This record gives sequence, C-alpha cells and structure tokens, in this order.
Amino acid sequence: MEKKRVVVTGMGVVSPNGAGIDDFENALRQGKSGIRFLPLLEELKFACQIAGVPQDFEETARKYFDSKQLEYLTGNLGYAAVSAVEAWRDAGLTPAEDAGETDWDSGTIFGCGICDMETIAGRVVPMVNDGKVRRLGTRVVERVMGSGVSAQVAGLLGLGNQVTTNSSACSTGTEAIADAAWRIRTGLAKRMVAGGSEGASPYTWGGFDSMRVLSRKFNDAPEKGSRPLSASAGGFVPGAGAGALVLEDLETAQNRGARIYAEIAGAMVNCGGQRGGGSMTAPNPEGIVRCIRGAVADAGIDSGEIDAINGHLTATYADPHEVKSWSRALERGPSDFPFINSTKSMIGHCLGAAGALETVAAILQIHHGFVHPSLNCEDVHPDIEAFADRIARTCVAYPSLETIAKASFGFGDVNSCLIIRKWKG
Repeated sequence: MEKKRVVVTGMGVVSPNGAGIDDFENALRQGKSGIRFLPLLEELKFACQIAGVPQDFEETARKYFDSKQLEYLTGNLGYAAVSAVEAWRDAGLTPAEDAGETDWDSGTIFGCGICDMETIAGRVVPMVNDGKVRRLGTRVVERVMGSGVSAQVAGLLGLGNQVTTNSSACSTGTEAIADAAWRIRTGLAKRMVAGGSEGASPYTWGGFDSMRVLSRKFNDAPEKGSRPLSASAGGFVPGAGAGALVLEDLETAQNRGARIYAEIAGAMVNCGGQRGGGSMTAPNPEGIVRCIRGAVADAGIDSGEIDAINGHLTATYADPHEVKSWSRALERGPSDFPFINSTKSMIGHCLGAAGALETVAAILQIHHGFVHPSLNCEDVHPDIEAFADRIARTCVAYPSLETIAKASFGFGDVNSCLIIRKWKG
C-alpha cells in the first residue's frame, strides 16, 4: 500500500513566552524568555523557585471561549483547548459548534505528562478526606482522567476518528505527532490534531525538585535559569503550556486549497529498554541513535541533508551526551554538524507539552527560514566545545533551511524523533 504524504496545515500554541503563533514566532526570533520567579514556590520551600508559565491566559482564552466555558477550561485542559482550536482555525477549518456535524475523517492524539494535578491535589484529595464526596461535582472525573485532554479537544472540534491521549513522559508531544502522522499515512484518517499539554502545578513539579534535577541557583535571575548546552547548567526549569498541529494527507490539503507549513517526512519511536546504561531516568545511548537513524531512514533522506536540529536538551548532565549521540547517529562531526538549538532555553521544560511546543518552533523556523537562539550557553560545556560554532546563540537567518530533525527523550528510556521538511509546493 502506498503511503500517503503528511503535511502540516495548522498550528496553535500556548507558551510561557507567547500565546498564539505570531507572538511565539516573534519571541523565538528575539530570544525572549518566558521564565519567571513564582512566589508560590518560595512559600512552598522549593529549591527551584522559577518556572515557565503562560501569562495572562484568561485574556488569551477569551478569544476562543465564552465566560461559561472558561469556568471549566483552566489549567491543562484550558491550554490544550486553546492551542487545538487555534490550530484548527489556522488550518482554515470550522469548529464543531459552527458546523454541527461529526467529522468522521478527523481525529486527535493529544497527550499530557500528568492530567489535571491541580484538581486532584486541590479538590479531590482534600474533599474526599473531609468526607465531602457528594460535593465534588459532576465534572471532576472529566478533569482527572488521563484521556480527558483528547476528549475535550474532540468535543470542541467534533472529531469522529481516533481520539486518544498518549503519555510517554517528556517524549509525549513528539510521540503524539508521530502516531498521528502514521494514522494518516495508512489512510485511516484524513486529518489529525496532534499535540501535548501540561498544567502549571507545584504538585507536578515537587517530585522533580525532590530529585534535585531542577535549576536552583538562579532564583534571583529567572531568565538565566534554563541553560541547555552550558557548563554552568544546573538542572531544568519546569514549565507549562500546550502546542497543537493539524496534520492532513497531502491530497486532502491540496483539494481544499489549504496553506501548507511543512511536511512530516519521517518519524520514529522506540525505547532503550533501560539497558546499556539506560534506566528509568537516563537514556540508553544506543536507543537514541537508533531512534534518530530510524526517523532519517523513514524520511528516505541522507543524514547529510539535515540542516538543523531542535534537540531535547534540558540543561542537565545529559546534554553533552545527547549532542554526541546526534553526531554518532548522523555520522557528522563538528566540522559538518547541523545547527542545533534548544527551545527549552526560553520556556523551560514543559514536560508533556515540550515536544509539541518544540515541534511548532521547528516548523516556524523551517517555514520562515531562521534558526532561533539558544539562551544562556555562552559557556558551552567543555565536552562539546568542538561543536560550539554549530550552536545558535543569536537568531540566524537561514532562508535555505529545508530539513529539521526534532527529537524528545523521556523518563522510562523512551525516545521519539521527527524529520520535518520545508514545503515547496
């Protein structure tokens, strides 16, 4: 069976440094950080007291939903809803409340790392413990069930094809896009909304703070806290938000005259099996290499065609190892290595939303011909000093940019990689 080509026709984003595609693109170009000091984390005695959290979200959400809807669409569900509806409209499509019919050809794979932790910790647990079960309300289950995020998107858009929430730690958003692309390729759907979201909650971030993997030395200088590729990196900065893409088979997109941003040319998802140096919290290097090479092979290209890499790059000890894995997988040393950058340097690590937000960033770069800067890596880690010239530290105009590799690696030794190509018509 001939594989259908998969293209991106719409995007939506709720990010710590910009809500909406235009604001997000401008923030990427300018190297604008969305990381801020959060007094609540200081009150709760977190060692890390900074985070990347979308600002003025209610104002953004009012562009899409009325007051009654906004009472429910908060946190994780709210971020997902806004990004999905923006992507749908950006693709030139009509939401269900206007169309009034189920769209059997369209579905969604929309993931999250953890569901609505704020509702669980702030409402469910204390009310159950106080014997107030009957006062929980009728919609609590919708908020806390893992599949609530994809169900919400499906209801807003009237989607009748596959509707699934995936969850693979930090790999979630990228994996969702890969899975959605494969469904379209095989002809099981004409269109999929793919993405990931994560709410802002100290109950989600507390475990990471306890593990001592969060940045704790820059509470007085939040914008300097996320330092991927840096010798002075001291852990990741937690973040929240959502990213969404509308994927379509090429024929469907062209038949309706859709604007095409880019093509998802290749994808690969695997696991290192927590062997060969891999564990619940560390990747098996061989798994990463195989994932990258698998995506390149799936795209049917040579590794030398990759112009840029949007890495996982979290500002932990793993960053130098990741760069070396890219070099090994692509068989390209420092002299011919692609440009590499980390969106997390501006927005922190948005967990289940990270891969989706970063894929949107990658597509904006390829569509508009630039490579955004990685902040706070003026002191490149000595183990990767040879690659320093390939790290974008200022915005690079790159009109001939044609191919970007985007990868995510998550707890559980899980990996996902996309090969994204410029659409030339």
